Amino acid sequence: MTTTNGPLTLPVWAWQRPEVRVALKGRDIASLLKAAQQYSGASQSRVAVAIGLGQGRVSEIIRGNRTVTALDLFERIADGLDMPDDARMLLGLAPQHPAGLDHLSASGRAEILAVYPSQSTARAEIERRAGIATKIEVLAVRGLGIIGMNDSLLRSRLQLQSVAVRVLLLDPDGEAAHRRAAEIGETYGSFSAGIRLSIERLADLAGDGGNIEAHVYDILPTWRVIGLDATLFISAFGESHEGHTSPMYKLTGSPHGALHRGFHRFTDELRRTARRVV
Repeated sequence: MTTTNGPLTLPVWAWQRPEVRVALKGRDIASLLKAAQQYSGASQSRVAVAIGLGQGRVSEIIRGNRTVTALDLFERIADGLDMPDDARMLLGLAPQHPAGLDHLSASGRAEILAVYPSQSTARAEIERRAGIATKIEVLAVRGLGIIGMNDSLLRSRLQLQSVAVRVLLLDPDGEAAHRRAAEIGETYGSFSAGIRLSIERLADLAGDGGNIEAHVYDILPTWRVIGLDATLFISAFGESHEGHTSPMYKLTGSPHGALHRGFHRFTDELRRTARRVV
């Protein structure tokens, strides 16, 4: 039974429904509001009250005549539906319990501050943090979208002597490069050429005074990491997709969390066993 005002409460199991998870990940608010009605038994007017919008506007969203893009509105919808933290993070929002402030930090979950559907949706936040970072660490495969091109994500920060840059790329001469090229359906020649281009760009920037070192590793890539001081942006490589198209997780350290420490340990060990090229 629902009240006539305040947040809606959906059953816990409703947030685990496959169609709800898909709607959250895709920021499909029309489908999300339909699910909220279905699993709470609330009317469209009650949903509108819960999320602080007019009933007419909610109707337009549900019919697909209006698209939700504003972050503050995503927050209002999450609050109005009393969304649990795992659902909030699928929607690309920070959990309500920051690291170290409640019992979630003991399990490490609160290390994840936000989840983005892809790198492009995280770009503004990455650029903002990169603009003030004094240390940049990158683990990638080719790194073209991060460092290799003139309009790459971090390119403008790499040439500053005040910023210490450490980069790990896949070894273009290694066995893993052949395997990765085959996985994503590219010829080895074109695939390895992309890695070599990024290495050449890094060498040029280092020659121009950039505080840069780069290494190459020879294991099949799994993780893609952009470290900006203490904040990590993590995505994954799949058998048929690149890291920039996967969901991206924004991590910070917490006293009892394992993820942040684990990724630092992994990249430090990978660098120790890698071959320096710049």
